[in-house]
Amino acid sequence: DLGASYAAFNPAGGGDVNAGMRLQIDPDRLTDRRGLLDRLDGLRRDIDANGGLESADKYQQQAFDTISRGAADAFDWSKEDPKTIARYDTRPLFDQKKLQRWHDMKRASNLLGLQMLMARRMCEAGCGFVTVSDCGWDYHANNNSPKNMAGIYPMGNQVDHAVSAFIQDVHERGLSEKILLVVTSEMGRSPRINSGGGRNHYGNLTSLLVSGGGLKMGQIIGQSDRQAAEPATRPYDPKHLMSTIMHTLFDIGQLRVKGGLSKSLMDVITGGSPIEELV
Repeated sequence: DLGASYAAFNPAGGGDVNAGMRLQIDPDRLTDRRGLLDRLDGLRRDIDANGGLESADKYQQQAFDTISRGAADAFDWSKEDPKTIARYDTRPLFDQKKLQRWHDMKRASNLLGLQMLMARRMCEAGCGFVTVSDCGWDYHANNNSPKNMAGIYPMGNQVDHAVSAFIQDVHERGLSEKILLVVTSEMGRSPRINSGGGRNHYGNLTSLLVSGGGLKMGQIIGQSDRQAAEPATRPYDPKHLMSTIMHTLFDIGQLRVKGGLSKSLMDVITGGSPIEELV
């Protein structure tokens, strides 16, 4: 659990959170107020000898960075080219209410395209890591999801539309080498159809899409057996994926890590090996 500061955020949700990220005064006045606040904080630190204000200082810095360094602008749709919005938009592909009537589809939506556009805007604004979640992929055919896995067609088409729009847009902006896109799932789906005509959770095999980040593109890596149940070539696991991501961020051989990190995280950073075909 990474804590509330890393919780999901709906940029289309409106309300005080979105409004609070828009600068309401002249930037010079914000700088003046920041200087005054710094002086007041210095006085308070002289009084508070136990260091209790350090955490507050961190959150103040995050708030000022969000407002003054462009991150808030990433949430302002009015600054985006309408043609680009239309290219990403997946809302016309299907009526999300028809899927949401099923219990397992309550969180399914047709907003993935706009979420991917928001992700691109956030990357351009300097966000180092952006997560986009796409819910509604349980097709057990157990009266909680569409019969005969019918929901996979609108959801699959949406992923194809949104991801291809993102890749093309990033390429046209000259950012393919700087932005790494990873499309993955928490698990695969069972190779055998269950008694209800659906598929169940399956941990032995799943698919993975990687694009950009300076990696070697234009290839299909790995092969499954005829039943799509087990890998027929060298198996890769989540550690290989994490090591591949780390490879795009650091020169692992030159990396020096400070103490305090958990052993599991240290193992990911220093002990794994990236997917060979990509590096």
